[in-house]
Amino acid sequence: MISEASNVHSGDYSCKGRMKNAQHNSTQWSASIKLTVSDNAPAAVLTVSPLWLSPGDSVTLSCEVEHPSAGWRFYWYKTVPKPSHNSYSEELLPGSTNGTEQDSYIINGPTHTARYMCRAGRGDPVYYTLYSEPQFVWSGDVGSAVTLTVSPDRVQHFMYDSVSLSCEGNSTEWRVRMFPEDRSSYCFYLRSMTESTCNIYGSQQIDAVYWCEFASGEFSNAVNITKQNADIILVSPVHPVTEGDSVSLGCKLKRGQLLSKVFFYQNEKLIQNDTRRELNISAVSKSDEGFYKCKYSGKESAQSWMSVKASRPESSSFPLPLMVGLVCGIVLIVLIVLLLLLCRYRRSKDSHSIRPIQPESSNLNETQRNEYSSPLHGDAVLYESVKDSKDTENDAEESKDIIYSLIELKNIGKTSRRHETVESSVYADVKIGSAADDSVMYARVNCQNKGNAKTHKGKPTVAGTDETVYSEVKPGTAVM
Repeated sequence: MISEASNVHSGDYSCKGRMKNAQHNSTQWSASIKLTVSDNAPAAVLTVSPLWLSPGDSVTLSCEVEHPSAGWRFYWYKTVPKPSHNSYSEELLPGSTNGTEQDSYIINGPTHTARYMCRAGRGDPVYYTLYSEPQFVWSGDVGSAVTLTVSPDRVQHFMYDSVSLSCEGNSTEWRVRMFPEDRSSYCFYLRSMTESTCNIYGSQQIDAVYWCEFASGEFSNAVNITKQNADIILVSPVHPVTEGDSVSLGCKLKRGQLLSKVFFYQNEKLIQNDTRRELNISAVSKSDEGFYKCKYSGKESAQSWMSVKASRPESSSFPLPLMVGLVCGIVLIVLIVLLLLLCRYRRSKDSHSIRPIQPESSNLNETQRNEYSSPLHGDAVLYESVKDSKDTENDAEESKDIIYSLIELKNIGKTSRRHETVESSVYADVKIGSAADDSVMYARVNCQNKGNAKTHKGKPTVAGTDETVYSEVKPGTAVM
């Protein structure tokens, strides 16, 4: 057993065995193994895919150990910027506290620029490899809370042009970073939010990715900026274009104006060849994404990528409390209508029966003392008239203590030859006498049937007949 390995223990090792009591007999030598002991821990190598994010993309991290061997577990980290110290801190990604057996890790749906690292470990206590070199995943989406803007707003710029970069966000300090890194850049140094812009002058940094890092630990969107030592450049948007929006691409000369035909290409395919100096797309779709370049008078620009992002769904213009109130109001109205219909149905159902009118005590309510007349049901119309003895002064003298009701039932029937009206009337008089009338209550019911003579099996029927029924009721103490 080697208690403390060092580089002097590097070499090929083999073994053989023998029985405990057999001094001369032994096995053959085993196959040899090579042991390499390094003074430094092995390194981890991280790769990421994709480098540039589109909305909804998943990122795959892959980690390898130099001189691969068995038993390694892998640890995955997301780094957080610390601009004031020009450094980063590492945070373990979910599920990798104890390491993963798999040498890959998938991050679903990141939407912002991020920086990742990995390392491996094995044994107890754990022996770790070195951290991998950091790898960035860039997002051009400006929908985050912190943003980087570029002026002029285009990807390609002429050499020695001045380009202004601005970082915006809720933080006290910020720094512009780029890849590949150039620490001599004027924008590299830490700035406060009162210094809203920095400028790239002269020939500083060609073909670099730029982004902002904030003291709050956030990354902004990333932009790709190139400086061209050429006579012509393509004018294309530096940020992704939203589906459905319009966009214009152009060609710009270092000196002079465009006077003749300009050729525009998408993915090396000619898409416009006329005197128009711009390529206008009224409603951008995902198929418009790709590499573009232009040609003019034998001069050709470099290619630039135009990214297209999906449009965000529009939020409702109605606030949630208002929508809830509208729904509750509609439900309340429906319930009120249902209750009214139910009451009407019950009244209609009660109108099918004729209730006898009985004398009441002298304390009649206001409804019973008023005269009213109302139709109650369909073709068979029922009229009821009640007249209070106190309606007029004369009536009070002539018909005191009298309550009467007129009920008239009309039915409309049809004959075989023409439409005729058949009336059936029922009259009911209920009269309550005074004390002098010996408390006699009587009622007369007069039934009238009017109709034409009909022939039934050759014999005429009797036309209309009137029938009168008298009923006398004498109320007492036991009989109502």
